[in-house]
Amino acid sequence: MLVDLDHLVAQPIFDATRCSINFHPLHSYYAISLYVVLLVLPKTRIVAIGLLVHMLTDQVDCLWIK
Repeated sequence: MLVDLDHLVAQPIFDATRCSINFHPLHSYYAISLYVVLLVLPKTRIVAIGLLVHMLTDQVDCLWIK
């Protein structure tokens, strides 16, 4: 997904022990709250659902890391 492009600005780009949630800009709590707001608008609802499911799967990854 395009939301993962923010991983390219991280150093190192990939770190198996790093939690994406609240580390990358598009995975921040501010961005996640914007995705929740996008649920209200009918035209952006399906994109918001996809983004939130992506954040949920990244959060599950964070639980496995610890």
